[in-house]
Amino acid sequence: MPSKRALGKKLGTLCIGLVAAAGVGVAASQVVGGGSSRGTGGSGQVAGGSGQITLPTTLDDFFHPGTQPNPDEEQFVPVAPSSNCTFCHANYVFEEPPGYSEPHNGWLNSLMAQSARDPVWQAALTIANQDAEGAGEFCIRCHAPGAWLAGKSVTGDLSDFDTFDFDGINCHFCHRMVDPVYQEGVSPPEDVSILAALEFAPSGHVGNAQFVVDPDDVRRNARQVAVNYHSTATGELAPIIFSPFHRESAACAACHDVSNPVYVRQPDGSYALGKLGEPHPTGDQHDMMPEQRTYSEWLFSDFASGGVFFPDGRFGGDHPTGIMQSCQDCHMPRRANFGGCAFTDADPDLEPHADFAQHHFAGANTWVLGAVLDEYGFTTGLTEQSVADAHNRTAELLRNASDVELTVESDLLNVRVINWSGHKLPTGYPEGRRMWLNVRFLDERGKLVQEHGAYDYKTATLDPTDTKVYEAKLGITDDVAQQVGLPAGKSFHLVLNNEVLFDNRIPPVGFTNAAFEEIRAAPVDYTYDDGQHWDDTEFSIPRGASEAVVTLYYQTTTREYIEFLRDANVTNDRGQNAYDLWVAHGKSAPLDMNTISIDLEQTPPVLGDLNGDGVVNVFDLLILLGEWGTCVDENDCPADLNDDGVVNVFDLLILLSNWG
Repeated sequence: MPSKRALGKKLGTLCIGLVAAAGVGVAASQVVGGGSSRGTGGSGQVAGGSGQITLPTTLDDFFHPGTQPNPDEEQFVPVAPSSNCTFCHANYVFEEPPGYSEPHNGWLNSLMAQSARDPVWQAALTIANQDAEGAGEFCIRCHAPGAWLAGKSVTGDLSDFDTFDFDGINCHFCHRMVDPVYQEGVSPPEDVSILAALEFAPSGHVGNAQFVVDPDDVRRNARQVAVNYHSTATGELAPIIFSPFHRESAACAACHDVSNPVYVRQPDGSYALGKLGEPHPTGDQHDMMPEQRTYSEWLFSDFASGGVFFPDGRFGGDHPTGIMQSCQDCHMPRRANFGGCAFTDADPDLEPHADFAQHHFAGANTWVLGAVLDEYGFTTGLTEQSVADAHNRTAELLRNASDVELTVESDLLNVRVINWSGHKLPTGYPEGRRMWLNVRFLDERGKLVQEHGAYDYKTATLDPTDTKVYEAKLGITDDVAQQVGLPAGKSFHLVLNNEVLFDNRIPPVGFTNAAFEEIRAAPVDYTYDDGQHWDDTEFSIPRGASEAVVTLYYQTTTREYIEFLRDANVTNDRGQNAYDLWVAHGKSAPLDMNTISIDLEQTPPVLGDLNGDGVVNVFDLLILLGEWGTCVDENDCPADLNDDGVVNVFDLLILLSNWG
């Protein structure tokens, strides 16, 4: 491994960072958005008087193999803006009405394109800068790989970025990617020399941003095509290389299988700080603290081993078989389309591809695209309509990812949530992502008898005490907490977290405990049997309920997480900015993934039993008195016993007549 570093001269003091598809560590003397300098001096104290101590890590702590930055060789860097792809790959004139099935506009209206403009990520970048020195490239390497390869992440923030550096995971980066693991008879022959020339070649691990790009600005495509393209390096026509790698889930692994190399796995399975100032001792991502395991979750599922058939075609667009296998099958569903050039309609002899992969990259972020449009405006290429369309695609994907089934036995309602995605549900870095069950028991008049999992939309507050919440919780152990001056336990400090406190997210089809333990993604403080890709939750049916309405909700960004980004920031206003945009865009309002109801055969309700405990007593009287007066919502006013829209003495008399 390099010391301090032969690599340092070659890369001009650049870090070869880890990555974070959702945002991880960061640091350096400058901060996100060009804020004031943040020197830690010899004390390591974070400016602002917070009492927190910045980990004295260096760029070497985040070193990973693969293509390294080389700003001195311009042709080596994917500097071309994705906007130059619009001439052939956008705004197809033959689409009626105009849609997003051509590559560029689909990509443009995705978080792939806007990954570096994401205000939540930028706020997390600031916090990570405060948490560990030199961790900035831990994020930037995946959120803005073109800028990283161009050597613009030296500061660990975004202060050196030009406009086009914010294009995120752009066209030129993805279509220059090389399979880091050569496959004899499959990989293009050109890959042999490219991989052999790497100073630091990946060693079989495809995660942690160990990506490789073609140094000669040669485009690669997932299908064989007999056409040329204009090289941005030479301006000349060049052949397109056929790359089966671009149809494989491994192409997604670099940024969706992430570990924190600052921590080293111990014999007892815990994670402790390694020797700072050096690369991770093994370089094996499974020996590092897991940040997210989306690719590995897929790899050890039935999707990867043979595919899962969906007779309803819920993910597949025009998929020829309905058997979903790769990440691309669900997130880039196929559709008959030309794909090659906006002018193909001028040639009647050209036929569309039967299975062109749409470049929507729909995921699980329900609100950030709108925030990006608000903050950056027309420079993003987004419009209010295109953002709304993208959010609708996200909602459709999320609703396809699960089913809910209800059964009743005696006085118990069982709610089964089934995971049909190719990974945990939900997956990715926790950062406030969660699902939960909302259960409403209604009486024969349609009035609410009892509710579980209530959510206050005004305050963005969930009551988790009486329902099932699906989430992962990370934390900081006592020894690390003492070093950094933070409390031990549950934490949103991604770079510092070194233990998984809880994880009950539902595993995918084909799950086994042994496999998920191997990839460090096993359930924590929760149990799933081998083969189980569903979860059951029982709710007691209250007296008087004649119907149960169950909704599985998903939320991208919780109030707790966004408030952390706002309050923990002692560097700049990125946290406040993310919070303000979150408020302006509905506070990441929960999305209903599934809603289902079931009729209940129950003993008729006793008028006046307002809390459903089978007895009319002083507790019911207190409820009635608390609702005294005109009903605000006639459909949710249980104390209005005579249904006249007012809680008054007549309702009191009904209650008293049933006392006992």
